[in-house]
Amino acid sequence: MKFKKFAVLAVLFLLPITVYLFFASGVNNFAKLPVLTYNVAPLNSLTTLEGTAVQLEDRISVLGFFGSEVEEKKANAFNLAHKIYKKNYQFEDFQMVFLITEGQESEVAALKQRLTEIEDPIKYKFVVATPEVIEQLFQSLETQDVLSSQYSTDAVYIIDKDSNLRGRKDDEDVGMLYGYNASDYAEINNKMSDDIKVILAEYRLELKKYKADREI
Repeated sequence: MKFKKFAVLAVLFLLPITVYLFFASGVNNFAKLPVLTYNVAPLNSLTTLEGTAVQLEDRISVLGFFGSEVEEKKANAFNLAHKIYKKNYQFEDFQMVFLITEGQESEVAALKQRLTEIEDPIKYKFVVATPEVIEQLFQSLETQDVLSSQYSTDAVYIIDKDSNLRGRKDDEDVGMLYGYNASDYAEINNKMSDDIKVILAEYRLELKKYKADREI
């Protein structure tokens, strides 16, 4: 009889906590982040302002489009630095890639200097491209977003190691969530931060499985 009472009390005590932890953790933490678009266009021979080649393949990338509005997107960059980059930049294959037009050298230099106040921006890659190439890459994402006349957008995108766009198919606010509004601190802090955790955990799990298989 005492055991039954104890069991009932344990269930009554533990069940609410279990339910709370499930929902607090976020549904996406229990599944892979869905692929929304396959085979995003490659960066080909594009380079950073420093002349370094950049690729999306075999990298987990946060992809953004600052175009000719680097100065205007500073707040977006700071939001991402605080809530995404600072937490994840030490993951070996993680990078932040921003497409910009020519003539943004001084703006990028000033922005990177400010970013050092948050964290070493070693994995921020500002890639120079023509408007035509920027438009082509953006269209390959196959989203419902649009570029401004300055070839920029507040949206940023998660690209996996196979050059696929990841996001949400059943977001509570918009349904299909292709990109995250970097000007919205809450969206970056809550939705994007959660989704980045999911995809990094996915690759960590694959790496552990690969190492385990090699040891057998």
